[in-house]
Amino acid sequence: MAIDAGNSKTDVALIGPDGSVLGAARGGGFRPPVVGAEQAVGSLAPLVEEAARQAGRAGPAGAGHVSACLANVDLPSEEEELTGVLAERGWGATVTVANDTFALLRAGVGDDGEPTGVSVVCGAGINCAGIGHGGRVARFPAIGRISGDWGGGGYLSEEALWWAARAEDGRGEPTELARALPAHFGLTTMYELIEALHLGRLEPGRRHELTPVLFAVAGAGDEIARAVVERQAEEVVTMAVVALGLLDLLGEETPVVLGGGVLAARHPLLDDRIRELLAERAPKAEPRVVTAPPVLGAALLGLDRTGAPESAYARLRAHYAPAGDTAPADDAAAADDTESGTESPSEA
Repeated sequence: MAIDAGNSKTDVALIGPDGSVLGAARGGGFRPPVVGAEQAVGSLAPLVEEAARQAGRAGPAGAGHVSACLANVDLPSEEEELTGVLAERGWGATVTVANDTFALLRAGVGDDGEPTGVSVVCGAGINCAGIGHGGRVARFPAIGRISGDWGGGGYLSEEALWWAARAEDGRGEPTELARALPAHFGLTTMYELIEALHLGRLEPGRRHELTPVLFAVAGAGDEIARAVVERQAEEVVTMAVVALGLLDLLGEETPVVLGGGVLAARHPLLDDRIRELLAERAPKAEPRVVTAPPVLGAALLGLDRTGAPESAYARLRAHYAPAGDTAPADDAAAADDTESGTESPSEA
């Protein structure tokens, strides 16, 4: 059983020994720090039941192994706690829990040999993890500003609001954000938008809709918006380069796997700047954007654990390959990326 639980959505899939997807279900976000580990895992139960039903099982899922890659599980102590809670559910004979950043990494590297590389997730928040030779691991707490983080969709929307508010009232520099953000909600001024958010006329979660607006304004040349996007690129590359250095991988060709909603959207300004900075600071890094669902990575980790045959990996990747992806017959590297559901930022 593969579980990918993110801030906004959760995927559960039952995978056969041959790599076939027997059943799958999708639900809402996974937030154990907010609701507690027991309740968070309990919210997975309907998804597990639906996946089992699709697989033709009337009773419990009864998987040989549960491979769970979970957001908001950022510390080893949290992984240990969630492993215990999941094991108590009896959904599988064995259980492994990892942060969802490792699912992204596994989806973006090959299936043969040692899975070395670094991944950066930039979705609602931002996180980075890497695996080096001999299974060495580099990771960050990624709890937010208290752990030194900057960026992710939630942070970008807040940053856009901050600059727009100050532009309108004169405390900051002029920016098109002051018009574009309220206009997105059919409003005229930032004052109206601030009031709507503060008084609950707009659901708090809707402010995440402003991140694409920020990128659109930046793409049109607005200096303030561009500076915010470039800062995000800087943070992504800084995390990746630090992780590469900790793992002694700066001197060899190594995948840097990029994913999460902000990076998977492949905004040209952000993609290009990430590629430029990586070329300067880690010339041998190979940036790859994962477009396949992150549950693929959790499932691949499960296949690793159960010793599946090579054909199982190919079948699983084919199931989750983005629609329309084709690989040039004369380009083996491109074929590898397509099968992984990945592409380089330049290709994006």
